Amino acid sequence: MNTIQRVLPILKIVSVALLLFSSTSKIYAANKDCWVDMFEEAQYAGKHLLIEGATELADLTNINGDNWDKRIHSLKVGSAAKVTVYQNQRFELTVPQVAKNPDLLRSLGVTEQDVKEDSELIFIANKQVHDLGDFNFHKKIRSLKLECISP
Repeated sequence: MNTIQRVLPILKIVSVALLLFSSTSKIYAANKDCWVDMFEEAQYAGKHLLIEGATELADLTNINGDNWDKRIHSLKVGSAAKVTVYQNQRFELTVPQVAKNPDLLRSLGVTEQDVKEDSELIFIANKQVHDLGDFNFHKKIRSLKLECISP
């Protein structure tokens, strides 16, 4: 009985350690594919910036000593990532001058939210965008959010 009482706490410690170790490796495995690779030219050419793990960059003017503000032309998204890019710093949505006239918007069948949504884009896992110009977002990205998701 004395031996069992001595061994039981050790078994508890080993069990907890194994549990922690296994969950840590799962977290790493889920996040190793959480990235976005951004390029300054179309077709994934030119200088590139790889961002890994959940990140919110409200301003792209000083990323690792480099200015990426309005510089991104193409991008690739990892299999466990979702990227939201914005035309403005601090994730702000733009309300253009036309949107400040509610009568005009109503006559066009457009809401202010519709107009704001044109100033952000969301790219899901495994998305490859060879030219952001296809979305009228050529070198317009000024802030971004990278979220890690389950693949």
